[in-house]
Amino acid sequence: MANSTTSLIESFKQAGQGQVFQFFDDLDAAAQASLIAQAETIDLGEVNALVEEHVKGAHDSALNLDGLEPAPYEALPVNGGDAAQWDAAWDAGSAALQAGRVAAFTVAGGQGTRLGYDGPKGTYPVTPVTAKTLFQVFAEKIARSGERFGVTIPWFILTSEINNDATVAAFEAGDFFGLDRESVHFIVQGLVPAVDYEGKILLAEKGKIAMTPDGHGGSLRALVRSGAVDTMQAQGIDIVSYFQVDNPIVQCIDPAFIGFHVLGQSELSSKMVPKAYALEKVGHFCVQNDQALVVEYSDMPAAMQEETTPEGGIRFNGGSVAIHIFDREFIARAGGSDTGAKLPFHRADKKVPYVNAEGATIKPEAPNGVKFEMFVFDALPLAKNPVIIEAARADDFSPVKNAEGVDSPKSCKEDQLRMFARWLKAAGETIETDDTGLPTITFEISPRFAADEADFIAQWAALEVKPELKDGVVIE
Repeated sequence: MANSTTSLIESFKQAGQGQVFQFFDDLDAAAQASLIAQAETIDLGEVNALVEEHVKGAHDSALNLDGLEPAPYEALPVNGGDAAQWDAAWDAGSAALQAGRVAAFTVAGGQGTRLGYDGPKGTYPVTPVTAKTLFQVFAEKIARSGERFGVTIPWFILTSEINNDATVAAFEAGDFFGLDRESVHFIVQGLVPAVDYEGKILLAEKGKIAMTPDGHGGSLRALVRSGAVDTMQAQGIDIVSYFQVDNPIVQCIDPAFIGFHVLGQSELSSKMVPKAYALEKVGHFCVQNDQALVVEYSDMPAAMQEETTPEGGIRFNGGSVAIHIFDREFIARAGGSDTGAKLPFHRADKKVPYVNAEGATIKPEAPNGVKFEMFVFDALPLAKNPVIIEAARADDFSPVKNAEGVDSPKSCKEDQLRMFARWLKAAGETIETDDTGLPTITFEISPRFAADEADFIAQWAALEVKPELKDGVVIE
């Protein structure tokens, strides 16, 4: 056995995790090499600290809600916001885009399991007529935004160990959906070992450690560790537009949002969407001791969620929908290894299949272990000058999460159709819709044609010959 292997095994024994190698001598050479490679990725000091804090320590997760207030935000002009301020933000964002300061960043580590789909979630088809995938929709939005502002906008995509190869293959098969290959960067999400209730690292197989993704908050760490932050710095990028893969109507590159971030000299800006109803399962933008934070619905008592304003509105109305803009240097700080403010890990009790001391595989029927994950919104209290702006749900948020019902492919396609109909009406066209704004025809506006309503109005006006608005038409 090589000295390096011996010292690695010894380091696990010293850390009280020698059980990771209990079947090492039973493995063939390939399996031994695989286990060693996996073990080398584990930061035993970090695991020990997580175990002390979250497994052996008192893990009462109840938040202190004293002095909690709704966070202030920049309201949309239609809801009383300052139209001149929004115009100024749009101009500032446009200037930042034209200067090549902006990159897109998509968190796309998930599979389509909840949709009954076998493959990376980003390869799921979502558009009403042409069935473009989520990745293609984002690629075309980014391409159109680059065209609009005269730049190439780099795109960083966070994949996972389970879907990275399939994700890259999908981009190659689609010829990167018209984007320059050099501008698309894939980063694999980090993993953290799962432990039992004694704090011992679990084995998924005799030669495989039970590893789990480190949560969407781990995306910042992945940007640093992969060298992506250095790439951004070399390219003059200091503004990173963050969104999740399941939301096809998100404005990936929103000039006004970018502008508010720039004008506010913010390290982390966020979009809030007014809650649809008091107990909607979203995080809440709040302020406590002059510090912005997101409080999850599960951490806020129902009575507090249902509090009303004197005008009768929902008091804690600012819903978090995972749309952010990060300052690059802040990512380097929050995702870096230097001592200082870092995102905390959270404990999640899960059923973790494992190999017991006798070598038998156990599939537990109740939670038996702890996974550790970070939440991206925990970066908010660490950021200087946080900015929160209002977004219209209809223009920015219709995720595909569930096979049926709310946030399903059907509801998302209908939301896309409503949005397309609004754009046409805003451009002066007549289109028949029902009471909810759903058009009577099924059609599609390609993101390559227009990235948002203002873009569509200008593009539509410039068309000398306009397509007939009929069932199945694609405006591109």
